[in-house]
Amino acid sequence: MLSYRTPLMQVMVVGLIMFCTSGMYSALIGMGGGGQVDGSAAAESNTALYACMAVFGLVAGGLNNLLGPRIVMFIGSLTFAFYISSFLAYNHIQSNTFTVVAGAILGVGAAMLWTAQGAIMMAYPTRDRKGYFIMVFWVIFNMGGVIGGLIPFAANYNSSAGAVNDGTYIAFVVLAVAGAVLCLLLASPATMLRDDGTPVVIEKSPSIADEVNGILRTFTDWRMLCMIPMFLSSNWPYSYMFNSVNGFIFNVRTRGLNNAFFWGAQMAGAFIIGRFFDSPRLSRSNKALYSLVALSITYAAVWGGGLALQLQYSRQDPRWNLDFLNSSRAAGPIILYTLYGLFSAFQQTWCYWVMGAITSGTAVLARYAGFFKSIQAIGAAIAWAIDAGMASYLSQFIASWAIFMIAVPFAIPVTRQIRESDDAKPVTAPTNYAGSVEESAD
Repeated sequence: MLSYRTPLMQVMVVGLIMFCTSGMYSALIGMGGGGQVDGSAAAESNTALYACMAVFGLVAGGLNNLLGPRIVMFIGSLTFAFYISSFLAYNHIQSNTFTVVAGAILGVGAAMLWTAQGAIMMAYPTRDRKGYFIMVFWVIFNMGGVIGGLIPFAANYNSSAGAVNDGTYIAFVVLAVAGAVLCLLLASPATMLRDDGTPVVIEKSPSIADEVNGILRTFTDWRMLCMIPMFLSSNWPYSYMFNSVNGFIFNVRTRGLNNAFFWGAQMAGAFIIGRFFDSPRLSRSNKALYSLVALSITYAAVWGGGLALQLQYSRQDPRWNLDFLNSSRAAGPIILYTLYGLFSAFQQTWCYWVMGAITSGTAVLARYAGFFKSIQAIGAAIAWAIDAGMASYLSQFIASWAIFMIAVPFAIPVTRQIRESDDAKPVTAPTNYAGSVEESAD
């Protein structure tokens, strides 16, 4: 039986926290328009969310190093419950202002939550099990999206309304609060021993100034700079997928079912690529490169099918409101939407694994995670703003495709610099908090 105070069990606890918080958010937004007939409230609130997350993500890694992951994740989790509550209120008062303010607050909280999560997930495993740990987390986390998709599917199964009912939002709020409570069960990082017996230490900065210096060093790390386009593109397509595909094409109950398929495909994608990353047959550098090539081929195939679908409708057309039972036209778009989820898991898991392969230094990984979520949020904020500005669906599709294709050549040099051994000479060696050498790559 696994001990509670092992790295794997702690990553599983983190997965459960994200299951209850970000998983419920994913299910809510994945329904298109946050489950509302009018998607403007969701689009505007998500623009505020990702704008704030982009700014706060830059310092969230430092905050995690100063306060520790338990406190940071607890505070961040509570903001998800507040955000979902704003959509419950919207069912009665139709106030975009409330949802936008809630979105901005969630932007701060989500940056905190995801940064602490990323640091734990990348720092706790041994070098040869990073793919497995990322896979375990991603499967548990996305189970929240699956169940979160089934909740509105069941709650609205016999409803013809265009928006989800109060019971759906209440269930999501309860789960988000449960996620905050789970944060209190996180063990101290000082008690963690990896599978090989080496200790896991989450370094805390002695002062804010020292941590600011550490954050600024992230902006001079050429590998992170090369990864910016890939980070930027990783959540860019979500506004298109959720509003322009799921929200436009399907009715409410089918949107919920589609969400279960979408996040379920993310679980499958994380399992596939996670197993590949831990295979001993290839060097780590080749794993990164070959998986990037596979990522590009998968993207071209899936989005080629997406183009064929998108050319059949525009924003000005009436909603299709297809139902999974009553329309033979629903099968193809449902399969495509599921494949969008599969690819999203491939891309985001790839980003996490590459960062974890660059270094096992926990303080550096916290900053990397914050940097990743910040750049990711910038892309998402731009995309949601474009959608809120009523840009054509086709232009949103083209932008999503183009930003990924631009990202691939920039990411290739990073894959060629990933080393095999902890004994390899560090790429950089800035001074750490105590005046000795801090390992920024191992």
